[in-house]
Amino acid sequence: MKARLARIEGQLRGVQRLIDVDEPDCEMVVQQMAAARKAMDKAAHTMLACIIEAHIRAGEADDLADLGALISKYA
Repeated sequence: MKARLARIEGQLRGVQRLIDVDEPDCEMVVQQMAAARKAMDKAAHTMLACIIEAHIRAGEADDLADLGALISKYA
């Protein structure tokens, strides 16, 4: 997860560099921002899976409604 977040951080620094030029390529900026957002979403889903697994292992999620509540809380 730390490596994934470091890559996302690098993507965001790249976006900042794209914006710092005199006439930024707006299309490229938006593409890179979308890529960073998608990477963040994937990281968040991975963490959500970890939360759900922990609740299942602890016996705190007895049925699908409990899992649905967890997903709604964090997704």
